[in-house]
Amino acid sequence: MLKKKALLCVNIDHIATIREARKGVEPNIVEATLLCEQAGADGITVHLREDRRHIQTADLFALKEVIKSRFTLEMSASDEILEIAKKINPHLLTIVPEKRAELTTEGGLNLKEQKDKITNFLLKAFDFSLEASLFIEPDLETIEIAHEIGAKQIELHTGKYANCSINSLEALSELQRIKTASNFARKLGLKVNLGHGLNLQNLKPILQIKDLEELHIGHSIIARAVLIGLPAAVKEVKDLIQNS
Repeated sequence: MLKKKALLCVNIDHIATIREARKGVEPNIVEATLLCEQAGADGITVHLREDRRHIQTADLFALKEVIKSRFTLEMSASDEILEIAKKINPHLLTIVPEKRAELTTEGGLNLKEQKDKITNFLLKAFDFSLEASLFIEPDLETIEIAHEIGAKQIELHTGKYANCSINSLEALSELQRIKTASNFARKLGLKVNLGHGLNLQNLKPILQIKDLEELHIGHSIIARAVLIGLPAAVKEVKDLIQNS
């Protein structure tokens, strides 16, 4: 039996970050989306933050018109953004924690403290027939809570692993934690995605984890694209996934 290959969903937030540096129109995120898909991306991911620091509301409507692959919208548990999501109808909502002062998402949802809030928000999303995933730490108790409150899909935060030195004991420990969490989640019937901080150097060991659905990778691809171009940067990662 052929090994299942995870889908590559390219997060293009930082295309918009560059654009917003001058509040102009370049680089164009629609053009970036088309280039990513042409290079083999299986999906496009964007995070509409409450402070609109990169992706803007209008971007979602523009992207909806052109995306031919999977469209994932990352968002906080915000009723205002959920109303926008209803109109966009992406393939997947990924619910993430959000702090105004952070540079990027710093960790997974704290379901132990926010169980009621996230449960109610999931129910709202389901009422609108929206598929939703929870961005959480690779923690078994947290995964159990996600399953208990009705989640069908999760995205495990790989940031701690990505911040470790390659092949260090700490990296191996974090990798094992992600693997154990992924296997546990799948036994509960959850679909498992991974994301945050993944790049060409640390991705290969991750690809040994069985039956992953999607990999959401953004910053490293956009950073690499500055040097070699966006299609080439996407293709490098896609080829690594396909050849694993």
